[in-house]
Amino acid sequence: MAKAPILTPQAEDFPRWYQDLINKAELADNGPVRGTMVIRPYGYGLWERMQQEMDARIKDAGAQNAYFPLFIPQSYLTKEAEHVEGFAPELAVVTHGGGKELEEPVVVRPTSETIINEYFSKWVQSYRDLPLLINQWANVVRWEMRPRVFLRTSEFLWQEGHTAHATYEDARDYAARIHRDVYADFMVNVLGIDVVLGRKTAKERFAGAINTLTLEGMMGDGKALQLGTSHELGQNFAKAFNTQYLSKDSKQELVWQTSWGVSTRMVGGLIMSHGDDSGLRVPPRLAHVQVVVMAIKGDEAVVKVRELGDRLKAAGIRVQVDDRVDTPFGRRAVDWELKGVPVRIEIGPRDLENGTAMLARRIPGGKEPVTIDSLVDLLPKVLEEDQAQLLRESRERRESRTADVSTIEEAAEAAVAGGWARIRWADLGPEGEAKLGEQAVSVRCLVAEDGSVPDADDAPGTIAIVGRSY
Repeated sequence: MAKAPILTPQAEDFPRWYQDLINKAELADNGPVRGTMVIRPYGYGLWERMQQEMDARIKDAGAQNAYFPLFIPQSYLTKEAEHVEGFAPELAVVTHGGGKELEEPVVVRPTSETIINEYFSKWVQSYRDLPLLINQWANVVRWEMRPRVFLRTSEFLWQEGHTAHATYEDARDYAARIHRDVYADFMVNVLGIDVVLGRKTAKERFAGAINTLTLEGMMGDGKALQLGTSHELGQNFAKAFNTQYLSKDSKQELVWQTSWGVSTRMVGGLIMSHGDDSGLRVPPRLAHVQVVVMAIKGDEAVVKVRELGDRLKAAGIRVQVDDRVDTPFGRRAVDWELKGVPVRIEIGPRDLENGTAMLARRIPGGKEPVTIDSLVDLLPKVLEEDQAQLLRESRERRESRTADVSTIEEAAEAAVAGGWARIRWADLGPEGEAKLGEQAVSVRCLVAEDGSVPDADDAPGTIAIVGRSY
């Protein structure tokens, strides 16, 4: 009798495969309150690497990290009507504290535009104070009715940037810079996901924004996942919170603002973009464990893998040594394969005699013997090859499963079949967008004919990217 697969095959049940992988690769568990999650050490290691890479790019863009309170007075949210209306169903509200009813209920942070604007209005006095560029790494709470670990949870981790500028043009350009130079650069060059950069339609725009820029990735089952957004807020929050500055002409002017964020949803996107029926596949540039050096058995092999681990670490490779020879080798190998570590170096007594090791590559698959002395020079090349392969596969999947169509019916058919459709926005429009919504299909973003981000929804030649989403 054939052995049962470790994971439910993707082709059989993609959502079940996703949940199996999270459990068996020890990435996360469901929390004790519905919609919450416990991120386990290996899963949190992925998030930490995402933080490190993102944080460096955010700082290169001029923003500084700060921290704002978790609890927000309810009155703050009511100052911007569209914003509170957009978040009302998701709010968690605290009415009692210290055994007493609070004089004013407080909202557990769903996003921080309101509380940050309260302080921007104090900190910004003159044009010399602008631009003000702030980022925050934090948790947020949005009460989720249909939770799924990493993708939709009532509490999740993220970064949220908030900026104030003297002019509309400066704010617009900064939102685009974050979209392109921070988010897209990270997602393409580190996550290995070939995202599409576009703008959201008015229907899908962030509550309180005048424009939302998005990055959409196609997952392994053909559905779309919104991996990050950058918003132009205009002067909506500045008006609500009276955030003004004294211009060079000695006039009081309202600031122009942006906000932008990515979250632990990217871990879910990583899983669904690159995972296969054997488990996760982690892009080498992201991996907090790029190489695991494994002793198959024997004391001499244990000594050798420890020595090799030190040499590889000294060469700048992120390494973990697995010298647990009291645990069966096959079980350990399967565990590392599930976790998606890009390379395994396996060394046993016979390898030691020959001065070789077995090199197992998770991303393309396969094994080959190599000399131990060659590994320091060989592994960086192998890791870069495998990084490029994941991006190539992501691009090929998106291109092969995206159809050019001319009618609403064809767009819906392509999405329901497990792919995306490209249709001229002039042929779809808000009415067609509403019809697609009746079939759980949405406009993921708008792009220009050349693939760039259009200046406006109704810009000539604008194309709508249509699909089903998570």
